[in-house]
Parts: sequence; structure tokens; C-alpha cells
Amino acid sequence: MTEHGSPSGRRGRWRSGEQSRQRILDTARSLFRQHGYGGTTVRAVAAAAGVDPAMVFYFFGTKQGLFAAVADMSADFPPAVDEVFAGGLDGVGERIIRTLVELVDKSDRAPLATITRFAPTHDQSEALLREFIDREISGRLRALLDTPDAAMRVAMVNVQLLGITVARYVLRIEPIASASADELVTRFGALVQHCLTGELP
Repeated sequence: MTEHGSPSGRRGRWRSGEQSRQRILDTARSLFRQHGYGGTTVRAVAAAAGVDPAMVFYFFGTKQGLFAAVADMSADFPPAVDEVFAGGLDGVGERIIRTLVELVDKSDRAPLATITRFAPTHDQSEALLREFIDREISGRLRALLDTPDAAMRVAMVNVQLLGITVARYVLRIEPIASASADELVTRFGALVQHCLTGELP
């Protein structure tokens, strides 16, 4: 049997792949902190890590996926964000709430809640996450609305999301803390939808 087809060969390739993946993560973490989310490119991460950009895409799929891994968020975060916008404005309020609650609920470390809780002492992580959310979520919402008051409407949505995060995962305020995802989607989805598309005072 050749070395290529041997179990030891597979273990060697696995170790090499894991080492490359970790090196990419460590490099990306450093570059994100230095240059922010917008100022860091996949090509720059690959160059600094000494790998081909294709390897970054192989392990993490997209720049969103790479950031999600660096921030220790669910691996489902990037595709879930894309699904929020797939249907346009119709029903987007419910999709936003469901995405937030379901992703954080199933995360053992609940990074969004952790960063919210420790923001004063983890200012770099908080600022990086805020930039990511502004570019990948809030920015896309503003573009989707394309109205003069889009910034205010999206800011109102962010207030709702932050409120749910703090009440459910940080302060554990009832009945928000123990409510089902479906109940929160039903109650807050309509509120978020109104913030985006309803008539405001």
C-alpha cells in the first residue's frame, strides 16, 4: 500500500489541514482586530497565513464564515443571514427575530450575549462585532428599504434585537427568557416589521 493511501498518510493530511485552519483563524483574528471587518480581505488573511485564498474559502466558505469562526459564532450564522434577506421586505421582521433567537439559543457559549455582557472589558471584540453587524445586516437592511428614514428604521430594529438579547440571555427576564422561539417570532417579528415598513410617527 502506498503512503498516500495509508491510514498514517490520512492522519498526516488531517493534522496538516487542522494546522492550516488554525493558522488561518489566528491570522484572521489578528487582522480583523487591526484593520476591522471592512478593512480585512480574504486575500490578505491568506497571504499573511501563508496559504492560498482557495484554502480559506475551503474551510470557511465566505468572509462572513471566517468572521463567524473568529468570533466563535455558530457556523450557520452566514447562511442564516443571507436567508434573512432572500425574501425581500415581505416577512423580514419574523426572519430577523427567528435567526437571532435560534442561532443564539443553540450556541453553548452564546457569543452575542457574552459580548453584550462584557463589552466594557472586551471593547475590541464589541467594536468588531458591531462593524460586522452594521455592514452585513444593518447596511443591507438600509439598502433594502432605500427610504429617507431608513437609518432610523434600522436603528429601531437594532434596539429591539439588543433588548431581546439582554433580556433573554444576560438578565434572564421572564417571560422573555423562557419563551419559545416561535412565541418571540410571533410577538417581536410584527414589531420589527412595523419598524421597517409600517407608518411611523
